[in-house]
Order: sequence, then C-alpha cells, then structure tokens
Amino acid sequence: MYYEPGVSKHGLAYDPFKSCVVPRPIGWISTTSAQGVDNLAPFSQFQNIGFDPPIVMFSANQTTRGTRKDSVVNAEATGAFVWNMATYDLREAVNISSEELSADVDEFECAGLSKIGSRLIRPPRVAQSPVHFECAYLQTVRLPGNGPMGTVDVVFGRVLAIHIDDAVLRDGKLDIARIKPLARLGYYDYTCVETVFSIAPPGTNEALKAGLEGAADKVGQALGA
Repeated sequence: MYYEPGVSKHGLAYDPFKSCVVPRPIGWISTTSAQGVDNLAPFSQFQNIGFDPPIVMFSANQTTRGTRKDSVVNAEATGAFVWNMATYDLREAVNISSEELSADVDEFECAGLSKIGSRLIRPPRVAQSPVHFECAYLQTVRLPGNGPMGTVDVVFGRVLAIHIDDAVLRDGKLDIARIKPLARLGYYDYTCVETVFSIAPPGTNEALKAGLEGAADKVGQALGA
C-alpha cells in the first residue's frame, strides 16, 4: 500500500502512522502549576536527546478543546518537570492519568498514586515508580498543525538529578527485564520490555563505547580530555 498523509487515504480501518514508529518510551511527566496544583500525564512521544549534559524532551499535542496541555503550561510557568518511569505494574495508573481533565484536578489522586518530594525542584515524583529524572525546563518548540489538536509543543529539559531504586539495580546496571518499562505502540496497544540482548558495533573504541553508554566522564578519559 501507499498513501500520502493529509493528501490521500490509506484505506485501512485504523490509521497506521503511530504503529510504524514503535515502541515509544512513555514520558510520564509530573508538574506543578503556578497555583500549586500537581499534575501527572503520560506522553508517548518522549526521548532523551543528549547525554553531556543529559537532555530529554516530550511532545504534547493540544487538547480536544484546542488548548495547550497542562504539562506544557506548568513546565513553562514554573521552570521544572519530572519524568517518572512507567512500568508494566503501573499500567493502570498510567492509563488513568491520561484522561483529559481540568487544570485544577490532581491526577496523582485520581490514579491512587503516592507522591514523594523532589530534591532540587518543586514538582513531586511518583513514589511507586523506580526511576525519576528531575528536570529544569529549557525551551519549547511550537509546531503548527491542523485542526484543534494538530499543533504540538515539544518541551526540552535538562536532567538535574536522577533517582533509581536500589532494588532494580543488578551488577551495576538497571535490571530492565525486572522493571518491565512500559512502551506505547499504536491504536490502544502497549508493550513492555521483557527480553534484553547485547551487541557491540564493529570496531568500537573506548570513546565510542562510553558514548553509547552515555558516560560523559568516560568519554573525556578516553579522549584524554
């Protein structure tokens, strides 16, 4: 099959676009509004985009009412947000927190989740999540789109602090198969990471290996910096 988005029809019962780019890490983002209301929402367009310094992004389409998402508004207003790792065990809470609610509603309470304070920023963390990034807001890139929901805000943040539950560490690494991070597919489908394998690129030198690990200090050592 062949089609051009926005020009020709794909002819399928369900739109295939989001199911082609899979799996996608979930940006379970907690923020606090300027009025002091805590917010929690999952975004399936989330990624780390650099490691020295560590920077992440989440992308948020507008609401069905054509307004900006609370997570975006809050991050811009207060200068901070937290990424909480979504896991298979937390899948129901993640789903509940995705509901489109008014800005004065605390999704932590709706999803039955406990809060734990951050060390460097105001927004709280999901206590049940095994990994958190405390992030300082950097900037928003706003991309115009079609219809009330098409416009998207891409929010960038610098990771200031990382929290990892010691229980999910094994031999100096995160035990991903035990954590079972949740990932988004298309349609109403999700998956979780249960199988892990390792493979090194050919001709890998120490600096490249450190870069693949995301270890800025090791990169410096390997390059003699």
